[in-house]
Amino acid sequence: MKLTSTTLAFLVAIFSVLASTNVLLINPKTFPLFSFPFSSPINKIVAKIIPCGSIHRSHHHHHHHHRRHADDNKRVSICDDFPSDFVPPDTNTTSYFCVDRNGCCNFTSVQSAVDAVPINSLKRNIILVNSGIYYEKVTVAKAKPNITFQGQGYTSTAIAWNDTAKSANGTFYSGSVQVFASNFVAKNISFMNVAPIPSPGDVGAQAVAIRVSGDQSAFWGCGFFGAQDTLHDDKGRHYFRDCYIQGSIDFIFGNAKSLYENCQLISMANPVTPGSKAITGAVTAHGRASKDDNTGFAFVNCSVGGTGRIWLGRAWRPFSRVVFALTSMTDIIAPEGWNDFNDPTRDQTVFYGEYNCTGAGADMTFRAPYVQRLNDTQVSQFLNISFIDGDQWLQP
Repeated sequence: MKLTSTTLAFLVAIFSVLASTNVLLINPKTFPLFSFPFSSPINKIVAKIIPCGSIHRSHHHHHHHHRRHADDNKRVSICDDFPSDFVPPDTNTTSYFCVDRNGCCNFTSVQSAVDAVPINSLKRNIILVNSGIYYEKVTVAKAKPNITFQGQGYTSTAIAWNDTAKSANGTFYSGSVQVFASNFVAKNISFMNVAPIPSPGDVGAQAVAIRVSGDQSAFWGCGFFGAQDTLHDDKGRHYFRDCYIQGSIDFIFGNAKSLYENCQLISMANPVTPGSKAITGAVTAHGRASKDDNTGFAFVNCSVGGTGRIWLGRAWRPFSRVVFALTSMTDIIAPEGWNDFNDPTRDQTVFYGEYNCTGAGADMTFRAPYVQRLNDTQVSQFLNISFIDGDQWLQP
């Protein structure tokens, strides 16, 4: 999806490059620039994980790195400090896989751990990912249900790649991580697309951080970093809790049925001059194409902030459905709040609702006429996990 009037901010967090057998350092000539606001948690990831600019290339074999003590010149393993209890023992219902970029586990890439999970396993397969940026494209195939990615914190552990709609032959295939399996869970980990921020009117520059296409997926304390089309919430029932989601244009899009609770939605769209009516971004672009589609996005107890002058949503498809409830909004939200994708016929079919939101951006006085101010009865179906049938599948 394009927003041709947009000029995006370039606030720089630069990765550098230099290739070696096990280490990939980033060189602007071979790796594209990606920019984030300096307050963004991604800069914490960069500072904590790659203070010298190093990102490890994917390998799957087990190996140990060594260093020398300055005092005794003895060669010791850097894995000596690796916690012995990092990987719990397997049980009848749970198997564990360990990923560490320094070779202190059985796997140094996330994809190799996914590949090791048995086909159609009925057990919960927890892939423990140690701190680091894992520069690889990861796919969880439909035949690999019941997988959990568990990182060490969304500012400490991340999976990153740099495909675009152009390089991947379509936006849908550009995701750094693509999940087609059901019952996928992610905890305390970030998903990043570090392709260049698109300029106004760029063709094929959409760059997805993660595509979620399996049913019954949950994300707890995760980060999602990109610009245009960051989070492809494609299809199925999904739950997002305590997540940080950052982007510029349509940065949460798709036709899933998803509940977002206590999430931070951060726009990095281009700032506008005071008094300007230019629109530089949008939070959502929901793709409900028929009144019979039981899909939609519900945001409850969230916050919307950042930069730009943006819409809460655009009607990517005629029956687009999005609700914001009990959410705080800064003044970056344009007074009209929403956009019908420049197709007035969609005004009669979209479902855009707001309920008891707060902040300067929540003023509904000048909202588009098709936006609904929901009452207690109307909003009740969107406020909790019953919206996604979570009482039937969502694990505590």
